[in-house]
Amino acid sequence: MKDEAAVTGAVGRGLAHDSARLHVTGAARYVDDVPMPAGCLSLAFGLSEVARGRILAMDLEAVRAAPGVVAVMVAADLPGANDVSPSAHDEPLLAEGEVFYAGQPLFLVAAESHLAARAAVRRALVKIEAMEPILTVEQALAAESRFEDGPRVYSKGDVEAALEEAAHVIEGRVEIGGQEHFYLEGQAALALPQEDGGVVVQSSTQHPTEIQHKVAEALGLAMHDVRVEVRRMGGGFGGKESQGNALAVACAVIAARTGRPAKMRYDRDDDMIVTGKRHDIRVEYRAGFDARGRILGVDFTHYMRCGWAQDLSLPVADRAMLHADNAYLLPATRITSHRLKTHTQSATAFRGFGGPQGMAGIERVMDHAAHVLGVDPAELRQRNYYAESAGGPAPRTPRSISGQMKRDPRDVEIAVSGDAASRGAVGAVPSERGGGVPSGGENTTPYGMKVKDFELGAMTERLLETSDYAARRAEIARWNAANRVLKRGIAFSPVKFGISFTLTHLNQAGALVHVYQDGTIAMNHGGTEMGQGLFQKVAQVAAARFGVEPEVVRITATDTGKVPNTSATAASSGSDLNGMAVKAACDTIRERMAECLAGLFKARPSEVVFADGLVRVGAEEMSFASAAKLVYENRVSLSATGFYKTPEIRWDRIKGQGRPFFYFAHGCAVSEVVIDTLTGENRILRADILHDCGASLNPALDIGQIEGGFVQGAGWLTTEELVWDGEGRLRTHAPATYKIPCASDAPDVFNVALWDGENREETIYRSKAVGEPPFMLGISVWLALSDAVAACGPGYPALDAPATAERVLAAVRRVQA
Repeated sequence: MKDEAAVTGAVGRGLAHDSARLHVTGAARYVDDVPMPAGCLSLAFGLSEVARGRILAMDLEAVRAAPGVVAVMVAADLPGANDVSPSAHDEPLLAEGEVFYAGQPLFLVAAESHLAARAAVRRALVKIEAMEPILTVEQALAAESRFEDGPRVYSKGDVEAALEEAAHVIEGRVEIGGQEHFYLEGQAALALPQEDGGVVVQSSTQHPTEIQHKVAEALGLAMHDVRVEVRRMGGGFGGKESQGNALAVACAVIAARTGRPAKMRYDRDDDMIVTGKRHDIRVEYRAGFDARGRILGVDFTHYMRCGWAQDLSLPVADRAMLHADNAYLLPATRITSHRLKTHTQSATAFRGFGGPQGMAGIERVMDHAAHVLGVDPAELRQRNYYAESAGGPAPRTPRSISGQMKRDPRDVEIAVSGDAASRGAVGAVPSERGGGVPSGGENTTPYGMKVKDFELGAMTERLLETSDYAARRAEIARWNAANRVLKRGIAFSPVKFGISFTLTHLNQAGALVHVYQDGTIAMNHGGTEMGQGLFQKVAQVAAARFGVEPEVVRITATDTGKVPNTSATAASSGSDLNGMAVKAACDTIRERMAECLAGLFKARPSEVVFADGLVRVGAEEMSFASAAKLVYENRVSLSATGFYKTPEIRWDRIKGQGRPFFYFAHGCAVSEVVIDTLTGENRILRADILHDCGASLNPALDIGQIEGGFVQGAGWLTTEELVWDGEGRLRTHAPATYKIPCASDAPDVFNVALWDGENREETIYRSKAVGEPPFMLGISVWLALSDAVAACGPGYPALDAPATAERVLAAVRRVQA
């Protein structure tokens, strides 16, 4: 059987999202759009208004008497385990005896309508003896309030010796805030009780098997008694990896108690108050550089606030450590990570899963060093790159695929207004671009993994050329020298992001594929669709294996009854894992078909070709549909499962050694901003991005992910500020007080190109993951703001994140002083 299917046009085409028409017309169905079954109840939690305290009394009689209320449950009423934690069994569904954050669920109400349930919970009389909450890094350290017994340390080389011999040593601290996921579709779940005592759950979740496991545990059932279905989510970003557990379990226990269907959705305020955020982090650093600007050693200390329960904080903090090098060869490194327990929402997974926090730390070091040494920041970064990888399956050249939006005419006014001077062009030592392995050294990460697929040397040179970086930087220096009020800044930043779950056993996936006798194909796998286009990409893989058009493939909802033991759709691994599993299933069916047809037409299986919607057997040719019917009539199975596990990965998180990642994805960005030095207000003028997707499965979808990831990353570091008051209550819990980027915040000139080529590792059609890596391209915006502030005076801006207008203004005043 020839493998012409591997080069069919189905893969590599820029096809629209499989639900694009449904999204645009509003016909796409989400959990809350499912028609309410007869007798369906609506649920709501009663929430603590105290961040830490002892529950003295809960008088719920008025709640039970409220109109429409059918059931009220406290922890003692639950039929099974009172736990919705994904990890350490430390997260009760309903509080027992104590409360640990403002927003923690205390009791559960089921009523005839959503509004009735919401109104009823407000009738509760709850008496809590308030205690002093632990909210800050300093408070947590003083109280030794932490997860794990002490800090975790990863190291390489002799850091103290490296700092001792360094010609230049810098030190500093940067505060990097958390982030609200702000998915468009809030958390939601629906439970349908079954005649045999089981339950079917529809959930807006990235992890159907986790929901299945927690519901079974809560009801005292076996996992086969619980079926979880997910057709789509209206965004996830990691916020639906574990945070949907509480809603699904609540619906299931009410359904089991009442025998009626039960549905729950959070209103936006409750969603923001109850659920976890991105982990905020404080990074302290000491770094030594030689006279040429090559880094000799760096000592990082991470202080990460994890919230009240462990959730996924340990692997998140681990990944922050694993990305503390980003694109740079660090001969000597020590990374010390404190995972602090505080009385705030339990921080959770968020796009990048700790990687962005670690990466922002080393980018601050590079920015700080460039300022001190008087070196162009892009050139300093290049000098410290890992050595460029040699060889590979294909040459790398930029693909001619890009999106561009023109600058608004109003920008012309910005570009000619203002007066007075600023600093001139930054000085530079002679060019020594290009990273490399120091004499006697190895191209290894701080955790001992050899970097064999580094692409950023050539990518950086190309992007700096296509973005006209050098000329623009010089022009911006002239502009800043002539303008007092408005200052512009430009910055380059790279991304090297590891792809795989660091919990090794999660790197597996299954699939189920059916070919029907009319030639149509139904496909199911363990990945979930949250808007990223996973279903379309994997459908293209299935179409490619059979040599048919993607329209022939029907994508069905993720279902634990079809594909068991699914891993979360996370770690940017959705296409990698599920694409390979679907390929395995398709190839099994294809081989059966080839063997059957070869026998019927007196040919060898190797002579059977699937391509262009046809099947050719020697001189015979028929449609794929005719071939499927013929194989069916000869009693050959046209259904198969597929399985894939990522090879060659091994990781010891305690030692901090191994190969936790199958490969690295790369990207780089140049961003230009302007700030108003009188108010701190700012905007992004232009962004140029070159991103490495390997041999893209679908360039249109990948570019969409890159654009969205960049804007979301820029929002994290500029406008999205989480604020808790002194009593631990979240004050930014609505769109009115929490600012995500909107359409007008995207740069008017927005150029995105794909770096063409193939993954050096054997992934699905040699593609690379694209979900998380582009998020960190937004770091370039933060650095550009720092560059603009640095034009106001000689001091280093030391700009914390999010770099809100207030923080930008404060930084301007610091450097001016």
